[in-house]
Amino acid sequence: MSSLLRAALAATLLFIAPASAHNGVVHLGPIDISAPFSRATLPNAPVGGGYMTIENTGSEEDRLIAAQSLVAADVEIHEMKMEGDIMKMRRLDNGLAIPAGGTIVLAPGGAHIMFMGLKEPIVEGEVITVTLTFEKAGTVDVELPVLGAAAEQATHHTSH
Repeated sequence: MSSLLRAALAATLLFIAPASAHNGVVHLGPIDISAPFSRATLPNAPVGGGYMTIENTGSEEDRLIAAQSLVAADVEIHEMKMEGDIMKMRRLDNGLAIPAGGTIVLAPGGAHIMFMGLKEPIVEGEVITVTLTFEKAGTVDVELPVLGAAAEQATHHTSH
């Protein structure tokens, strides 16, 4: 294959598949998503959660503004934080800021993806897909391995 043809093919693939995965990290422009997981739910549970680490290697802040998944009727970006002696959870109507050069960890007890109106239980050992939309970087599908109901983090962290 000629080098010109290879270069044209490579350029075409950049437009067809702007997001890529390398060493378990999903790359979308300056956004790197690693250590994704979800927790198994009980059979009639109405909600579930999605967790991951999001790093912005760029020079501008970006914002996670939406999430979707076929496992739930509605998917929202939430945070949990203490207000006095009470832990409160709320939807982040304006999304979640990912600062330039910064990292945000979505984890149980903190910021997370909330799957509401589950269509069926989230089962340990399966993988669910969530589509994340960033204000600047665009949209990417992320696969979340389903761990045990008490999991606090992905079973292994990959570095890049």
